Amino acid sequence: MGYIYEAMDRAKEAIAKVFDGNIAKYKDIFKIIDERWQCQLHHPLHAAGHYLNPEYFYQNSAIENCREVTDGLYACIEKLIPRTAVQDKIISEIPLYTKAEQQFGLPIAKRSRTTRSPVEWWNLYGNSAPHLQKLAIRILGLTASVAGCERNWSVFEHIHTKKKETDWSIKD
Repeated sequence: MGYIYEAMDRAKEAIAKVFDGNIAKYKDIFKIIDERWQCQLHHPLHAAGHYLNPEYFYQNSAIENCREVTDGLYACIEKLIPRTAVQDKIISEIPLYTKAEQQFGLPIAKRSRTTRSPVEWWNLYGNSAPHLQKLAIRILGLTASVAGCERNWSVFEHIHTKKKETDWSIKD
């Protein structure tokens, strides 16, 4: 779950680079991507996974202040954690993570941000924030579904079958 959000950002950056940053050339492509992203792929879990993935969080200081990402994190906290007392504990532990304090700031933890899976990293170095650690492992341990993509390809197959192509060519 912690990789989807970043993958979308990187894909859009790569598209922009291919067109040398000429927005006019790729704005229609971005429109299609953004429509799919909003209706099928963008969920608070993706944003929370992005925030809690140490590889991306510590490489990009803007994540901490990105409203879309933090809104997703807070939405997940409210939805996944029913008890307000536990929600408050999680919120109070977030600064330890964001400032890389206690176990998060250990040299070995810093080196491991990019070499260990996010779940393994939280298991090893999240003990100083046990409530946040439990939430992070829960979110980052989720696997992303390809159901939306499968639906897209299923529709595509129905539109572009040999039978349809034959029917079209007869009518032309």
